[in-house]
Order: sequence, then C-alpha cells, then structure tokens
Amino acid sequence: TISFNAAISACEKGGEWEKALSLFGMMAQCQIEPNTITVNASISAYETGGEWERALQLFVMMAQSSIEPNTITFNAAISACEKGGEWQTVSQIFSEIMLSK
Repeated sequence: TISFNAAISACEKGGEWEKALSLFGMMAQCQIEPNTITVNASISAYETGGEWERALQLFVMMAQSSIEPNTITFNAAISACEKGGEWQTVSQIFSEIMLSK
C-alpha cells in the first residue's frame, strides 16, 4: 500500500492525474486494500484533473467504507468541489466535518 500511495501522490503532483488514478484502480486488481492516504491522494488527483464529481464520489465511497477520513480528506474534497464551483457541496461537506467532531 505504501508504494502505491507514493506512486499515486507523485503522479498527482507531477500533473499525471490519469496515471495516478490508473494506479488506484490497479490496487484492486492486485488485491491491495487502499487506506486513508491512498484515497486522499486519489481525491487530489481528481481535483488536479478537474473531475470534482468523481472526487466527490470517491469521498462518499470512503465514508461508506471502513476507511476513516481525516482533515486532509475533507480539505481535498472541499478543494475539488471549490474548483468545480460547487459551493453548496462544500457547505454540505463542512457540515459533515462539524458533525464528526
């Protein structure tokens, strides 16, 4: 998982967001479980690619799984929605943050 996390993050930071998400998909094929860091990097990759809807889908999937979101998760989801002009969605995520405390 650590190697995939590093590779996903490196691709996302290098602007290769599609490669990053390809690696994320490969994890399931290799039967490697993602963790919070994996999902955070993948949400950021969607943000880099302007894919706010897909970033939000991944955020929702994370909330429905056993993977615990953290501050970075919420920030990445908010940033992705902000770049997509989705202020109402940002407000909903912020409300979720407040409820989780």
